[in-house]
Formats: sequence, structure tokens, C-alpha cells
Amino acid sequence: MEKINIIDLKFLGTEEAIASFLIETSIGPILIETGPESTFENLTKGIQYLGFQIQDVKHVLLTHIHFDHAGAAWKFAEWGASIYVHPVGLPHLASPDKLWNSASQIYGDDMDRLWGKMSPIPESLLHAVENEQILVFGDTEIKAFHTPGHASHHIAWKIGDHIFTGDVAGVKIENGPVVPPCPPPDINIEAWKISLAIIKGENPQSLYLTHFGVINDINPHLDNLSYILDDWANWIKPFYQEQTDQKEVIPKFMEYTQNQLKREGCNNDIIAIYEYANPSWMSVAGLYRYWKMKESGRL
Repeated sequence: MEKINIIDLKFLGTEEAIASFLIETSIGPILIETGPESTFENLTKGIQYLGFQIQDVKHVLLTHIHFDHAGAAWKFAEWGASIYVHPVGLPHLASPDKLWNSASQIYGDDMDRLWGKMSPIPESLLHAVENEQILVFGDTEIKAFHTPGHASHHIAWKIGDHIFTGDVAGVKIENGPVVPPCPPPDINIEAWKISLAIIKGENPQSLYLTHFGVINDINPHLDNLSYILDDWANWIKPFYQEQTDQKEVIPKFMEYTQNQLKREGCNNDIIAIYEYANPSWMSVAGLYRYWKMKESGRL
């Protein structure tokens, strides 16, 4: 029976904002999620604490290619590790310039502080994983489920009765509520709800959230996520329809979402971690784009 270890990457010096998961199998450790390159030193320490070295990790599975989940994958590839990713995401890891330059327009001089560096991964080490494909690592089988909604290139990984959900099952910090990360450009609420149904249909015993930790109360968690996803989208919709500048909407949305968190008992420290894991301004941009695509008939 494989052992699942959660490694806290201590993103921006905080606890329980971004996780990586080290799975001990009969052929050695495999990793699900790498986090950004900016937290690679913390990831290395976490792996060493568990009794392994970076070069022991020969297989890295990514839920999707956003920097907070996949930004350090190239570091493992330097040691010859195989990287498993959605077919749509694969070209962006082989040639990350477009991905990096696009993010640079958003984050500017903050790129290094937040995400560190990103280098190309040789295509010989990149493996495109199809929907419901089963990967076998010694005695461990891992099944991939394409789960778009948050990102078109999203995979949830199932090991036994456990599913590693990336961002599709939302963000939940400590005892706070689950919330949906909605960055541009791929938000598709209809597809997201289908993905949630796929996860439910697998009847998992637990969900492992990259942001952050283990969920055992599966159906209420996913139902609450679906509710808040609609709530946020419908809150944004009138501003989009009135063509209100997003910069004006962001502080209003932050106030709205922070009040939701406070009603659930979250203090300012917990709210700050929610912002690290799921920045409010990103959800404004993502939901604006969702309504634009919806109105144009492209969703």
C-alpha cells in the first residue's frame, strides 16, 4: 500500500497555501504537483525530511500547468524525471516562453518573487496523458481524469480511493469554506460542474487539495463549491454587462468575498492565505472572460 505524504511548500513564508504530494511506491517516490520554482528549496527540504533526495523522484504528475502547480517541474526534468501532463499543457512545458511572457504582463517585476524561474523541458521527458488513462508505477496504479472548468488542461489523479484534485475541487484553508479559483482564460462553469460530477461519481474516500490538505466530507464540499461558483459568477455578471472597469470591481469583490470568509469564522491571517492561494483580482478577470465567452456563444 502506497504512503501519501503532504509537503507544505510555505509559499511566500506562509503555511498551508500550496502543497506537493510525495507518494511512496514499490519503485520509489513519485510526486504530484511541484509548486513554483520559487519554493523549490522548501520542496527539496520536504523530500529530504521524508528520507529521499530530489534525484530519487523519477516520475512527476501535474494536475495542470499553472505556475503554483507546475512551475518547478523542469527542475526534476534536469535529473531525468518523466513529467506527466494533459496533452493541451504539454507544449507549454516544452516551450514555456509564451506562458511566461503572458504571465509577465500580469505580474511584471513580481514574477521572480512569486514564481521563480521556468525553463523548457525536453519533449522526450514529457508524457501526454489521456482521459481515464492508467499509469502503473510498481504496485501502484494511478488513473487520470480530464477535469476542465478551472483550466482546459486540468487532470485529477486517482490513487485507490483518493483523488488529487489540483484546483478543480477548489481552495479550502484550515476550517474556512471552499472557494473556486477563477483565473483567466479558461473558466467554464458548465464544464467545471461536469468535472465535479465526475469526481463524485468515483466515490472517493478523500480529496487531496493543492490549496490545501485532505477533505473527507466529499459531497458537502463539492456541493458548496458548486454553490459558491454560481454565487461569484452571478455577482460579477452585472458589472460585466455594465462594462464596469475591472479595476473598480476588484476592491468591491474583495470586500464581498472577505465578508463571506469572515461569516465562516476566518480571521485576517486566514483570509491573507486565501488571497495567496486564490487572488481575488484573478477571479474578477477570469469571470469577466467567462461571461464574454458565454455571451459570444463560444462556450
